[in-house]
Amino acid sequence: MASVDQQLRILTAGTVDCIAESELAAKLESGRPLRVKLGIDPTASDIHLGFAVVLRKLRQFQDLGHVAVLIIGDFTARVGDPSGRSVTRPPLTPEQVDIHATSYVDQVRGILDFAPGRIEVVRNASWLASMHMDAVLRLTARTTVARIMERDDFSTRFAEGSPIALSELLYPLLQATDSVEVHADVELGGTDQLFNILMGRHLQSQAGQDPQVVLTTPLLEGLDGVQKMSKSLGNYIGINEAPGEQFGKLMSIPDALMPRYFQLTTGWLPEQVEATVEDLRTGALSPVDAKRLLGRTVVDLYHGESAGEQAEAEFNRVFKDHATPSDVEEREVPASELPTQWFRLLALAGLATSNKDARRKIEQGAVRLDQEKVTDPEAEVSAADIDGRLISVGKRSWAKVAVRAS
Repeated sequence: MASVDQQLRILTAGTVDCIAESELAAKLESGRPLRVKLGIDPTASDIHLGFAVVLRKLRQFQDLGHVAVLIIGDFTARVGDPSGRSVTRPPLTPEQVDIHATSYVDQVRGILDFAPGRIEVVRNASWLASMHMDAVLRLTARTTVARIMERDDFSTRFAEGSPIALSELLYPLLQATDSVEVHADVELGGTDQLFNILMGRHLQSQAGQDPQVVLTTPLLEGLDGVQKMSKSLGNYIGINEAPGEQFGKLMSIPDALMPRYFQLTTGWLPEQVEATVEDLRTGALSPVDAKRLLGRTVVDLYHGESAGEQAEAEFNRVFKDHATPSDVEEREVPASELPTQWFRLLALAGLATSNKDARRKIEQGAVRLDQEKVTDPEAEVSAADIDGRLISVGKRSWAKVAVRAS
């Protein structure tokens, strides 16, 4: 087993907050497997590389012999985590939460070790949903309004006059209760979770437990290089996306982001990250070759060995040799919807998110029909014009259209 110093180096690499490293060292010196908590509120269907950062850190704990305690926030997801939010999250139904939870666990299996004894997966509704009003009142008495309002997102929204639901003020206490219930030794989270995880230490101390160590990971910037990776912003890379899509997106990230992506998305040990970043800094590794290495590494992580090389070869075929992708998806369009205008066809075929998005893409010159540019979003298109033909939108979206009888 790795020494305490080796474990500390691996576990704190790429983190922002460690409260406190001396406490983590003491827990590691005990020689027992630590219980390392990570909570996931299943509020969406997909996991992207930004969220995978903290999952990779949890896997490092597992690889060092510790136990992952994965809490599916099926109860807290109905409240909505206010972290980093400027408005109240829309509520989800229990049915929506269950669907997302199942999807999350399936995707997490590609990162975490699910061998017996290596992980516990629990849902927090098993203790939160059964709390009676007297227990809720006792919970609210464990902190003050002033303490809750210390959170930047709450204080900012209050100063701006933006609504804050009372349920949101309770959220940190609910998350902290999870730590008490599972007797967490360590809790992981993004930097936006710092207040919530510290509240866990507070409640554990009141419950007579040894307070958990706080370990936060950075929030990964998305493909735009500016904003946090988010599906709603369209700047994300999903861990379940096709190899070619993952590789192509990674080739598009700004050069300045590569050191962070090597550190946060590859799962490499610190020594390998440091050596690669140094080669990039000195010019021994060019930015283009670095992106290709990053792309191969990430694709291999989520799709298996050699998948990265295959994705790179396909990328070269399409973008260097200007060939058509070898595995173009077929999109069906009902015959009853035709004829129609080009902008509407793109939306019907799923090649644009809306009619407005379709118009924008056509006006930007991004749409082609068998390599011929489409220039007029209002132009009429019939079934004979498109059936069996290839439509491309930008550099990475291709589809063969099939007109089906209604």
